[in-house]
Formats: sequence, structure tokens, C-alpha cells
Amino acid sequence: MASGTSTSATIASRRHSSRSIKRKKFDDELVESSIQLKSSRKSSEGCIAEGSIVSTTGKANELLSTSENVPTTSKVDVIEKKMTTELSRKSTAPPEKKNICKKKKIKRSRQAFAAVKDMGRWKPTDDILLIDAVEQLLDISLVKQCVKFSCYFTLEEIQERWYALLYDPVISSLAKQAMKNLPVEISAVTHAKAPYSDAEERVLEMIPSRLNPDKKYFQSVLEKNASIFHSFRSETSLQKHWELMKFYHMLCDQQIKTEPLINFSEAEDLLDSNDSSYTAAKDESLEQEMRIADRKNKLQVKQLEEEIPCWELLVSNLTKTPLPELDQHTVAVLRGQLVRYLMRSREITIGRCTDNCYVDIDLSLEGPAQKVSRRQGIIKLKNNGDFFLVNEGKQPFYVDGKAVVKGNKSKLGHDSVIEIALLRFVFQINQQIVSTGPKF
Repeated sequence: MASGTSTSATIASRRHSSRSIKRKKFDDELVESSIQLKSSRKSSEGCIAEGSIVSTTGKANELLSTSENVPTTSKVDVIEKKMTTELSRKSTAPPEKKNICKKKKIKRSRQAFAAVKDMGRWKPTDDILLIDAVEQLLDISLVKQCVKFSCYFTLEEIQERWYALLYDPVISSLAKQAMKNLPVEISAVTHAKAPYSDAEERVLEMIPSRLNPDKKYFQSVLEKNASIFHSFRSETSLQKHWELMKFYHMLCDQQIKTEPLINFSEAEDLLDSNDSSYTAAKDESLEQEMRIADRKNKLQVKQLEEEIPCWELLVSNLTKTPLPELDQHTVAVLRGQLVRYLMRSREITIGRCTDNCYVDIDLSLEGPAQKVSRRQGIIKLKNNGDFFLVNEGKQPFYVDGKAVVKGNKSKLGHDSVIEIALLRFVFQINQQIVSTGPKF
């Protein structure tokens, strides 16, 4: 008791200081005094449970709240007596009971922490929606599909929350308290969002679609079936849901029109008949543009096809691989050191390509062709299978060492050598195609 009197004296001296004392500071002083009592008092059965300090401070707060009109000194005496009796009672308890109490308190504290952590996502409005929806639909999977919560929840999370509200006392108590603390307006709006049950929709579907009911009619329906409808249903919500059911043909006097199914062949015939009946007006300007674009594309394809032999010869020279034999569409070939030109028509032009002049065989790909005319000559295939080279340029060229001037022509044979402005080519004929008579 000497220590108790010393603590009371210190508390009383602190209470007579000039600064203002807050209630939280007074609770801390009570905890300090209980710690001093704990250190001074020694029990033969072991240490006192740690939760006794918390319980005593809580009880001290209760005492403070109930004895507001008692003087300060009397408050301290009452608290000290209560704490000493509580400590003596806890010290005489058996150790097994103490361990059990401690484990229960730790378990409760963990449950409370998990509940508070889980309450971060589950708001009170979500709990109201969940409870109302389960009572109305009686199926968790339907609740997941029909109810829109404040955030996204999976089906497993919704099930866990529902089981926690049913069987977990800590979470259920916290949820109840949070739902009670909601404003009345917010709680009413949340309850009004409850989905309609099957029994409610059966009552609404009996209202025929030919009627045009007003709010008074739905008010009478709500009063007659008060035991079936949700307590937060209104005549306006009933009217909106009935109009929605009418739109989707869910009323008793409505029937969904179903057409007979058709097989694939019938559907294909129907599409063909629709396509034949559809006649679009022709646009001449569009067709003209399409023809021009088609000509340009064909010209580009032709130029690319003519460049293929040049690239094939270049690749064969670099890789030192033999070129494939002449195909059935090539009647002759003009070979140079770098480029190989294929002749696939009865008449081709040779020369030098420029912006204003285009020829079938561009000799500038073989080497320097500044002295070659833009239209140097024409190679022609006669009906009897003979090839002739006609000079149309200013500069003469040589065929097997014989000069051919402008306006003259020379017959070309197999392996004939053509020299044009220091560029030499070998003319080779595809004898198989020429002998059978090519058709161009």
C-alpha cells in the first residue's frame, strides 16, 4: 500500500499543476501506475497476464465516464481500489487458465485485424447490397451477375464475404456497426437497388401489356402484395421494372415470335436472290480511274518481270552457279557479261531508257552506254523462224564483225556476237521453240 499511496501522491501532485490535463494523458498515467504496481507486487504463481493492463485501463475509462461529478481525489482512490482488486484476482488464477485467455485474446486480435483489413474494400453499402441480393435471388452466382458493387469482386470473394457475415462474429459485428452508422438516405437508396425476386416478377408479369397503368395502380399492387415485395419498393420502381419486362416480352399476354429455322442451302439461295435483285448504278469516273490504275499495275509488273533475268544473271555471276535452261516462253536470249536479256515476244526494242523513251532491253545495265542511241534497234522474229536485227540509231553496230548502219538490217543466228558501242552480247536461240513454231 505504500507504493499505492506514493503513486496517488504523484498523481495528485501532477493534477495540481498549472497546465491543462487531457483525458488521454490521464489514461497514460493510469497505465504507468499499473506498471509500477506490477513491478512492486510479486506473485508466487507466475507473471500477470498482459491483457490485465488494457482491461484495467478500459474499466478505468468506464469509471471516469460514470463519475464525472466526484472530486479528483475520490476518483483516484476508487480507481486504485479497483485496480488492486483486479490484480489480486488475476494473480490467484491458475496458469492454465491464463494461457487459454491469452491465446483467445491473441486470436481475437488477429481476427479483428483481418476484419478491419478486409473492410477496406467491402464498404457498408456493398454489405447491404450483398445481403439484400442473397435474400432476393438465393444464389451467389446470380448475385455476381446482377449486382454492381463499389468495386470488382470475384465469385470466391463474394462467397467468402457472405460466409464471414454469417459465421464470423468479429466481421459481422463490425459490418453491423458500419451499416448502422450510414445515413438514412444512403441506406434507403442502397436497399432500393436490391434485385427483383422470382415471386415479385410473377406478380408483375400478371399485369397485361394492353393496359397503361399509372403510379396509383402500382401503389395498389404494392399494398396488396406487401408480403411479397421488398420493403423498400416504390410504385415508381415497380412501374419501371414492369416497362422493362414489357420491352423484353416477359408479360403473360406476350409471346415471342419465332421464325422457322432454315438450312444452309436455303440461306445461300436467299443470299443469291438478294444479290441478283440488287443493281447498283455505275459510276463512269470510278471505272475510268480503275482502268488507269490497272494499266499502271500491269506496266509495273511487266517491268519487274523484265528485270528478273538481269538479277538472275548478276546473282549467278556472284555465286558462280549456272543459270537454269531456257523455259518454254523464251524464244531467244541476249547475253552480256553482267546481264541476260530474255526475248519472249516476236519483236523487242533495244537501246537506252530515259524519262521520255522506254525500250524493252536497256543496254545501260551492262555498262557505259553514253554512245548508245535511245532507240538503237529492233530484233524481229519472222514466221519462218529467222531473226533479224534492224538498226534505227545514229551509231552503227556490228554483227559477227560486219557493220550495220542506220536503216539496214542483219540476220542473227545462234551464238551471233553483237557489238554496240564497245558493249558485246551473244545472241542465243531456243531451237526447240523456234522449230515447233512459237505462238505469241
